[in-house]
Amino acid sequence: MEIRMVDLKSQYEKIKPEIDEAIQQVIDSTAFIKGPYVKNFADNLASFLGVNHVIPCANGTDALQIALMALDMKPGDEVITTPFTFVATVETIVLLGLKPVFVDVDPDTFNIDPNLIEAAITDRTKCIIPVHLFGQSADMDRIMKIALNHDLYVIEDAAQAIGANYTYEGKEKKCSTIGDIGTFSFFPSKNLGCFGDGGAICTNNEQLAHKINLLANHGSSNKYYYDDIGVNSRLDAIQAAVLDVKLKYLDEYNLARRKAADSYDSMLSDIEILQTPVRARDRNHVFHQYTLKIGSSRNEIQSLLREAGIPSAIYYPVPLYSQSVYKKYDVKKGGYPVTESLCNSVLSLPMHSELNEEMQIHITNHLKEAIQKSGIYSHV
Repeated sequence: MEIRMVDLKSQYEKIKPEIDEAIQQVIDSTAFIKGPYVKNFADNLASFLGVNHVIPCANGTDALQIALMALDMKPGDEVITTPFTFVATVETIVLLGLKPVFVDVDPDTFNIDPNLIEAAITDRTKCIIPVHLFGQSADMDRIMKIALNHDLYVIEDAAQAIGANYTYEGKEKKCSTIGDIGTFSFFPSKNLGCFGDGGAICTNNEQLAHKINLLANHGSSNKYYYDDIGVNSRLDAIQAAVLDVKLKYLDEYNLARRKAADSYDSMLSDIEILQTPVRARDRNHVFHQYTLKIGSSRNEIQSLLREAGIPSAIYYPVPLYSQSVYKKYDVKKGGYPVTESLCNSVLSLPMHSELNEEMQIHITNHLKEAIQKSGIYSHV
């Protein structure tokens, strides 16, 4: 049986006629840059999210960078974020001459720990970037309370959590719509993925929306006239057309992922050494990744799975503050025990909308065999 970490081909084949027609329409129109297909997707995504403004851009990294640029921070200003995330979150901070300030994560949700944020705030702090990791929202009630108390901006990095819900102040909202700005990646493996690179930025703030639009278009709101120093970051019209088709199925895709996660939980419930993903209260999980905490034998177990033809992945093997280029920002000198532990213990199993029970039985049986072979004593 062939098992894929992400099965984009099967997903495409189910909606092939719609996707092919959408692509052909763009080609026939020759409206390749901006145009009606990009606008349609932006409008439909705004409606899906329940937000006033969506500005498409070239990729998720650009989304973060442009969001930060829109806040008019000065070199040396500080941005609080997590060290347990993809590099883009921190890379964009540093590229703009800002200073990342790391805060350790919660051991269950893997998201930034709000209990530790206030201790990291200084008179140079201007922004908090929570990452809704693996498909589940960070604790936005507490993060927003801290931000309001200290007059800080909040940029939600929702690259892995599009479609996830969070009950904020008693009302269900989409991840990315609670802070000042939300950012997305449409990398092909994401829950809503295009056929190349793509990204978007959302906000309910009219002034920020205007600024973001300006910055993503060379700093121009009127052709050949420039009001700011901007960048060239556009979502390709073909990618927008693909995303517009897939957006109609996003809730269905996320439901399929949640059902697959429930099946994994059930199949792995008898293995004492594993911690399956924790679902926090007042939010749902869309399972961009299904990530286990395995322990010190993680690398050996992954190697045994690989030998059996079962793919898996480690997100993330090295904390960002331990990377050579970011070490100078580690003011606590490695004082992030939860992040250190997770980098040595987490393992993600195949997760996608096309995963079925037969595949999951095959995966979990081999995982149990790998655990037995590794010599760990547990009930399997």
